[in-house]
Amino acid sequence: MTELMATRPKVFPFTALVGQQTLQRALLLVAIDPGIGGVLISGPRGTAKSTAARALADLLPQAPFVTLPLAASLEQLVGTLNVEDVLRDGQLRLAPGLVARAHHGVLYVDEVNLLPDALVDALLDVAASGVNTVERDGISQQHAARFVLVGTMNPEEGELRPQLLDRFGLLVALENQRDPTERQAILQVRLAFDDAPQALHASHAEALQNLAVQVATARAALPRLAWSDAVLARAAQWALSAGVDGVRADLVMLRAARAWAALQGRQAVTVEDVDVVAELALAHRRTDASSGGGAPHQASGPDGAAKPSPPRAPSEKQSDSSGSPSSATPQPRGDWGALPPQPVATTRVHTVAGWPAKKA
Repeated sequence: MTELMATRPKVFPFTALVGQQTLQRALLLVAIDPGIGGVLISGPRGTAKSTAARALADLLPQAPFVTLPLAASLEQLVGTLNVEDVLRDGQLRLAPGLVARAHHGVLYVDEVNLLPDALVDALLDVAASGVNTVERDGISQQHAARFVLVGTMNPEEGELRPQLLDRFGLLVALENQRDPTERQAILQVRLAFDDAPQALHASHAEALQNLAVQVATARAALPRLAWSDAVLARAAQWALSAGVDGVRADLVMLRAARAWAALQGRQAVTVEDVDVVAELALAHRRTDASSGGGAPHQASGPDGAAKPSPPRAPSEKQSDSSGSPSSATPQPRGDWGALPPQPVATTRVHTVAGWPAKKA
């Protein structure tokens, strides 16, 4: 058995990921504070979405990695109560679901955009609260379910409804790697892992250990970090600039900024911490009615350099080349990809030879 464990291929090291700094940052933030609401990774095939999720679970000490299958039912996800046992011997027994198995670990949902909305809604409720409530026939029971939620999706296969998209704390949008040098580096480390996974993991053992300790320290430091009025104002300005609905974006931004400050070993959250995480919290929440009111025009980045204010969504009224507003009517907001009704000419149906004429 010892030989089998020693020769078993290891998970790709988290610190060996190449060209995925934004993704690594988002995953570390939700690992430090799962209350952020998880991270949604959107991108084409082959962009290391599942590899990064597994690597995060391997980084955390004794963290289970649970995968939610597409065909899962609601009872399989949240669990169920055996009412028959109550009637028979008065004992209430809980049949735990996947969220219970993922407690203190990572719950990975591949192709989350293909799951039924009710399943996604229940999953996001548990991820945000850290508590799962199982109800059946008027009987309910609660248990802790604190896990890191990682969802992935390929936009080519369909989108999430905006109401569900907003429930994810952070969003990372990946693209195919176009830089030849970066692409070569990815190939080199991937081939090294395929040829000798144990050797690659050993070469990153020290970095992985240091990062694991850093995450654990940041988790413990979270309750001691406070937000100043300046930090609250900065988050509000970013949210107003993006034209988001409600205050969920502000709250997520603040929690993510606190997690980033804790990861950096700071004793308080700074304005710069908000700037670092703002795009992760706002990328999937911007609306077409975005206005620039109150947003910082030059936000300082983590390195102190000037950073432009967040991009704004295009207005409903577009201007033509002459600068005057276009008079085109806005497209209907139905299902994504739906086209407006088009007039279609009708043709007369001729009698087919051999078939009797229709009687009056």
